Amino acid sequence: MTVASVIHVRDLTMHFRGCDALRGIDLDVAPGTVFALLGENGAGKTTLIRILTGFLRPSSGTVTVCGLDPARDAIEIRSQIGYVSDAPTMYEWMKVDEIGWFTAGFYPDGFLQTYRELIAKYELPPNRKLKALSKGQRAKVALSLALAHDPALLILDEPTSGLDPLVRREFLESMIDRAATGRTVFLSSHQINEVERVAERIAIVHQGRVQLVGNLSDLRESISEVTVKLNDPLVSLPSLDEPASVLSEQTSGRQRRMIVRDLRTEHLQMLRESYSVFDVTSRPASLEELFVACTRGAGASVGKNPQSVENELSKEALP
Repeated sequence: MTVASVIHVRDLTMHFRGCDALRGIDLDVAPGTVFALLGENGAGKTTLIRILTGFLRPSSGTVTVCGLDPARDAIEIRSQIGYVSDAPTMYEWMKVDEIGWFTAGFYPDGFLQTYRELIAKYELPPNRKLKALSKGQRAKVALSLALAHDPALLILDEPTSGLDPLVRREFLESMIDRAATGRTVFLSSHQINEVERVAERIAIVHQGRVQLVGNLSDLRESISEVTVKLNDPLVSLPSLDEPASVLSEQTSGRQRRMIVRDLRTEHLQMLRESYSVFDVTSRPASLEELFVACTRGAGASVGKNPQSVENELSKEALP
């Protein structure tokens, strides 16, 4: 464990009746970064966040958030972090300004003033009841409440749902500004374009396991799409030697397409010299292609030279 880790997770599991939602998650999030957790619906993202915020107790494993154990110190953790869910629950009968006044009682002086500045920035009507707000306006209220105490860690679960494009862009850019001041942003999303815009480091989760984790810039440089054209579509290609890792492989007619990590020139040469191969091309893979490679079908493993993986059926479950 790195002492400076804001979030530290080791061998985390979460079992519900008939479902393993998390299957041995390892994760470290450094301070002053925008860390994105990518995964399709049901991958385990929300379950992990609920454990980090103390709303769920894991079946096994260790977790610390800001140096605290969510299972024992949930109240203290929640005072230090900001959290926005994809469907925030609020007192519907309250007005926009009233919920800020109510929430301010749980935080130090200055919360209400900052909250009012934020709702003004988001152009929210302070005297309108929450039940009369649109989905986008409710999301802005939740964001204002989460940011008003200037938390060291901001945890966001699909935070831009319902926001119009302009506000979404401004909000995402503000996350970069927060990281520049030493704050940490932990963002859960399945929106690839949003993650590419703001994240410094990403983890891709599929069926309760971390398939891949790394700096976004490094992943962009190390992941390639390789297209092999074959005379015989049934021919078996040779395995690529280390350090190459085949994340996914797909055959369409006489064309075989692979997403490969740490591809080398000698690997391309070996493929070109293989039996029945008449053309080999490569190019940098996009984050979307990498995401699909890690989550398609049975779920690609990111170990060395994976050719196949077990079909593990699970879905995220909440009590």
